[in-house]
Amino acid sequence: MLRIHFTGVDLARVRMAGRPDALWETILSFHRLRDRRDARLFGEWRTETRSRLNSETRLLGALIPSRGYFPDFLTPVEGQYGWDVGLDALRGIRPERMRRELTLLGAGTGVGAAFGMPSAVSGGTDASVPRRLRDFMDGGTKHLPRLLGELRGYHRAAVEPYWTHIQAQIEAERAARGRALLDGGADELLASLPPMLRWRAPVLECDYPVDRDVRLRGRGLLLQPSFFCRKTAVTLHDPELPPVLVYPAAAQLASAPTGGESIRPLEEQRQRTLGKLVGHTRSVVLRAIGDGATTSELARRAGVSLASASQHACVMREAGLVTTLRRGNAVLHTVTPLGAALLKGGAVAS
Repeated sequence: MLRIHFTGVDLARVRMAGRPDALWETILSFHRLRDRRDARLFGEWRTETRSRLNSETRLLGALIPSRGYFPDFLTPVEGQYGWDVGLDALRGIRPERMRRELTLLGAGTGVGAAFGMPSAVSGGTDASVPRRLRDFMDGGTKHLPRLLGELRGYHRAAVEPYWTHIQAQIEAERAARGRALLDGGADELLASLPPMLRWRAPVLECDYPVDRDVRLRGRGLLLQPSFFCRKTAVTLHDPELPPVLVYPAAAQLASAPTGGESIRPLEEQRQRTLGKLVGHTRSVVLRAIGDGATTSELARRAGVSLASASQHACVMREAGLVTTLRRGNAVLHTVTPLGAALLKGGAVAS
């Protein structure tokens, strides 16, 4: 279990990430690509991604094991500001930090070891590091261009085509957590997180492969919802780095595609379902969602019946224009980037 200890200052400094972190999504998707779970949600995505992968990923495979620890430098905090900003931060990694984290990676021999349990690294030396990692360490930052190239190639195949869908899930998560924050402050926000995260003030308990305590010491905590994070939350190993908790977005857990559907690229979504969205009433309903609305609020704003509002929201959800997240007995509808672009009459930003 992971226990994150808050002070009063930390509670005041809890914040939600403003967008999905492209580097976290890329690294975590690499885990999803190699496992066989959640076939309904990720099955078609795995097939499509593998068919597009025509670049080298062996170095990524060495740096990102199937389970356990992977180097913190792969997910710099700057990644929250965008893909290019994150890659620039990775390009500037200090050689000594890279060597230290790669040595930790090479010394791990099991789940506990891979997550950095003290016994795992007490005798770790360069001799214990696999050859591919040792070559990478010995070369210092001269191998960074290769790593950056593999990351770019993999991201283009596995994450970029689905970015609109990922953004929609994270924006739905932000809307739900924002409502909790407005209703009851940081305490309510932390209590509203998905069930693998349990707020028992002043400690946030998280399902985790090993027993670990993280003390925030007044630095606050960045909550980073993720589409490709599954089952358990993830945090950085180095306690001196800015605290971040990456956790599965509740919208992704609660509203997985039905009827065998999988996460799909934007253009395919548009071709399959955009034709369903016609008529004045649905345009009014889509605009009425605004920054988020329950079905009752949507019916009141659009001047339609509750049943009609629910039906229109369902059609727009199938068309990729709306995401719906259940909260207790109510649901919260939010507009996806595609829906927002339609309302604005413009294209979706990549």
